[in-house]
Amino acid sequence: MTTPLTVEQLQPRLGQLTLIDVRSPGEYAAGHIPGAVNIPLDQLDHALPTLRAAAGHGEIAVVCAAGPRADNACRQLADAGVPTLTLTGGTNAWANAGRPLNQVAGARRVWALDRQVRLVAGSLVLAGVLVGRALPGTRWVSAAVGGGLAFSALTNTCAMGSMLSKLPYNRPRPGTPSLDETLAALKH
Repeated sequence: MTTPLTVEQLQPRLGQLTLIDVRSPGEYAAGHIPGAVNIPLDQLDHALPTLRAAAGHGEIAVVCAAGPRADNACRQLADAGVPTLTLTGGTNAWANAGRPLNQVAGARRVWALDRQVRLVAGSLVLAGVLVGRALPGTRWVSAAVGGGLAFSALTNTCAMGSMLSKLPYNRPRPGTPSLDETLAALKH
């Protein structure tokens, strides 16, 4: 079960709960809610035993940029019997309410993963249509991307986002704790 929270409800509870940020390490490094620890969505299964144990010591709240990845993470955790809270509107809502964000030293601002997906998907569709005028078979690239986006919406998963999260600018920055370090800290 997941309980939504507003920024005003989350702020006074920050020191009392475990706040998990499921965005890519690059997004997390560029700005995260104070006290949040980074467990990227694609690493959630690996972190599940530690999160189960952490839930036994107090509430867990999950956040992403705007909400969809946190909702996905909350569903996965609920399926594993871990109750969660989630911030409505995500880190964007937190920042828009004038609340501070912490940054990893030297981190550059990166586009949110969903924006990266839209850029790549749109570019592939456009290229398929334009090149398709000369080479008709390349229009299938556009069809494949469209099918992938439809599948992504129906399943609330994103294969392209998972692939993009592996790119260097989405990986952990120097000074960002590794997943294993984050999980070890949650155990204490």
